[in-house]
Amino acid sequence: MSKTTMDFTQEIGTIKPMHGVGQPPFTGIDFSMCDYLKEAHIPYSRLHDVGGAFGGNLYVDIPNLFRDFSRDPEDPESYDFAFTDLLINALVERGIEPFFRLGVTIENHRKIKAYRIDPPSDYEKWARICEGVIRHYTEGWANGFNYKITYWEIWNEPDNFENPKENQMWAGTPEDYYRLYEVASKHLKERFPHLKIGGYASCGFYAITDSQTNVGACSPRYQYFIDFLDGFLEYIKAHNCPLDFFSWHSYADIEANLQWATYARKRLDDVGYESAEHTLNEWNFHPELKGTIRHAALTCGMLLALQGTSLDSAMFYDARCNMGIYAGLFDCVSFKPLPTFYSFVAFGELYKRSKQIQIGELPEGVYACASRDADGCIVMANVTEEEKAIELDLIGVKHITECKIITDGAVWEDYEFKSKLPAESVIFIKVKL
Repeated sequence: MSKTTMDFTQEIGTIKPMHGVGQPPFTGIDFSMCDYLKEAHIPYSRLHDVGGAFGGNLYVDIPNLFRDFSRDPEDPESYDFAFTDLLINALVERGIEPFFRLGVTIENHRKIKAYRIDPPSDYEKWARICEGVIRHYTEGWANGFNYKITYWEIWNEPDNFENPKENQMWAGTPEDYYRLYEVASKHLKERFPHLKIGGYASCGFYAITDSQTNVGACSPRYQYFIDFLDGFLEYIKAHNCPLDFFSWHSYADIEANLQWATYARKRLDDVGYESAEHTLNEWNFHPELKGTIRHAALTCGMLLALQGTSLDSAMFYDARCNMGIYAGLFDCVSFKPLPTFYSFVAFGELYKRSKQIQIGELPEGVYACASRDADGCIVMANVTEEEKAIELDLIGVKHITECKIITDGAVWEDYEFKSKLPAESVIFIKVKL
């Protein structure tokens, strides 16, 4: 058995905010479950699909914040911030920065009738409405706040389906969205040059890996995702649009996401957006495994693997507390954490210490990351169904002070590490330097 070296004297970078989440957990107007996000040192919560269908008619969506499009965007009385204020306050009070999606919630039953996913009738006015929202939360306008909310995302998944009659997020053409992005991004960036304006929450790059494994078998929908991206980048480059960040989504496995992160970075660089960040701000893997140790291990493995990519951030979909399979962190009856929540707690410990240290070769199927500050910590995930032998050579470490494993009871349990990782496991180790 070969040794895996972890050299706490060699810093190789900074732990990035890979453990952001989608919708924060709350029930009604009780936001106390957001305390769990604070416990896990969650850096960002993306505000999309918040509050249920149509944003619960209360939260975040532009039609909820500005209910009558005929009103004047310069008039504070045109806006309804009441419930979204409560949500934003709850996050900020717990040290979680909102990642604000400007747009609407997905309409899963749009084949019956679409309500809010048509392109705005007046793009310039829509941009001014978004300006009012940003002013309220960052400049104190309309009895508002001076919060640090850095990221403002223009719409979500306009590429969801090629046929506008099937698209659950955007009932217009690709060119309609490109134009909306141009108008809104230029207006908002001119008005708020210090903030980060971007989009467009791409559905992902499944065609890349599909075409590698089964040439010619890529679905037309997956190919459309790529075509939409090509058109978007060509358009915004030709029209000199700002792009502070590009967001994309994935429900694929670890290896696919590693390839897709490289692909996204290269596409941005190739068209001259080298300074644009990119964020995987909606992801999950095998969400149907919600509540199991296997899901915890796969999720932790993803977090650790993404740290090694060019990504600037990532956000798990999602942190809601309900019966849906994507709500993978909390039990919808007891409101208690599921095993996967502790994968975020573990990564949060890495993030809290911030300084990433050098790690040597790992066994296949094992992912690991370590960081240091006054002390150090290690997080390891075995995503396989087999026990893995691993002997650690800890350089610069005086001794191990704590070792824990995630259990079926969704708790951290003390664990005696003896050069092996159980199948489908997450291990957290704290060390004295």
